[in-house]
Amino acid sequence: MVNQLPVAIIGGGPVGMSAAAHLSKRNKNFVLLEKGQSVGNSLLEWQHVRMFSPWEFNIDKIAEELLKANGWIAPPKEELPTGLELVKRYLLPLAEVPQLKSYLQTNCHVRSIQRFGIDKMKTNGRETFPFEVVYEQNNEMKTMYASAVIDATGTWGSPNPAGSSGNKALGESAYSTRILYGIPETMNRDKERYAGKTVAVIGSGHSALNSILELEKLKQLKPTTKIVWVLRRQKVSAVYGGGINDELPARGEMGYSVSKLVETGRVQVQPQFRIHTIEMADEKLQLKGMINRKLATLNGIDEIIVNTGARPNFSFIKELQYESDYRLESVPALAELIDPNVHSCGTVRAHGEKELRQPEQNFYIVGSKSYGRAPTFLMTTGYEQVRSVVAALTGDWEEAKKVKLNLPETGVCGVERKFR
Repeated sequence: MVNQLPVAIIGGGPVGMSAAAHLSKRNKNFVLLEKGQSVGNSLLEWQHVRMFSPWEFNIDKIAEELLKANGWIAPPKEELPTGLELVKRYLLPLAEVPQLKSYLQTNCHVRSIQRFGIDKMKTNGRETFPFEVVYEQNNEMKTMYASAVIDATGTWGSPNPAGSSGNKALGESAYSTRILYGIPETMNRDKERYAGKTVAVIGSGHSALNSILELEKLKQLKPTTKIVWVLRRQKVSAVYGGGINDELPARGEMGYSVSKLVETGRVQVQPQFRIHTIEMADEKLQLKGMINRKLATLNGIDEIIVNTGARPNFSFIKELQYESDYRLESVPALAELIDPNVHSCGTVRAHGEKELRQPEQNFYIVGSKSYGRAPTFLMTTGYEQVRSVVAALTGDWEEAKKVKLNLPETGVCGVERKFR
């Protein structure tokens, strides 16, 4: 019987581990497949970055119950963890909980998910065929069969390019050795790479703000370091966020700090710049594009940091009957809730299994991947998603319909603000 097979969780980040905790709590068999060497592998790529949400919003309630039952001591709820601390103090201890440990598998790169024996064109009776998950582990191809699939793979591994068209700019691949997609670690790993260089930071979200603040640390040590902030928005002040109105103070402080760097000239800003080409001239990179539909060139760049967001990877589920919004690539029912032109992460209405439901029965996309290209996801949203989804998968539809989410407000996002 298909229903007797385990639930396959794809991805061992905070939301995937939350799904494992909820399934364990409800005595539902599962297997979690994580691509990296340990759970939380993607978080380790920005391990030096301090989060703007405190522990209170980063720990799933059911996971916390399991941890405390095994002697875990919770960190102070008001503290702000780094990516490394989130892994070491939360995810790794959770992975050692006896109720979860034997069901977690690492170094598992999922290559494809489909219904066993049928392709995506067959509709009638699809739910009677199990899911077939094909993955590579330690250079060996393996297969598992599942009654349901929870895709919690996130978007970190699929960064958006520097090109403003949504595709890579011409030359972006050719000069990839001088381009970083992520947040630099300027006090350690990347110190020599950026010290004394002219660095262009491309993007307007929280990652870009973090990168600028990281480079500012380096600039204080090496004053010849030059920071150039390139963004498509017309007014840089629209990027700073909620300021003093932000219910996550660290998030508001980050925008405030960058605004002061801009005001004092420590960061050179180039707004309204739409990049289409990256070239080399006299050992320096050139960014070519348009400003107000007129050709423009930004010269003298040594290194580029791309912080333009990320997008979901659908390549391994192409044989499933799934849907995504044509603009955001989010779960369709979420698109109107999370459109970044309208909403902040604090104004997104709570949602669960009903909104996440796909044409493919018992297949769910959760976590940041459910938001597609929208940049305003918070972990606590993912925890509520999987609470509802797991309730549905175990037949508790009454619990699945409940809404149990309270998000911190950003203030006013995407609107020009003045800071005092």
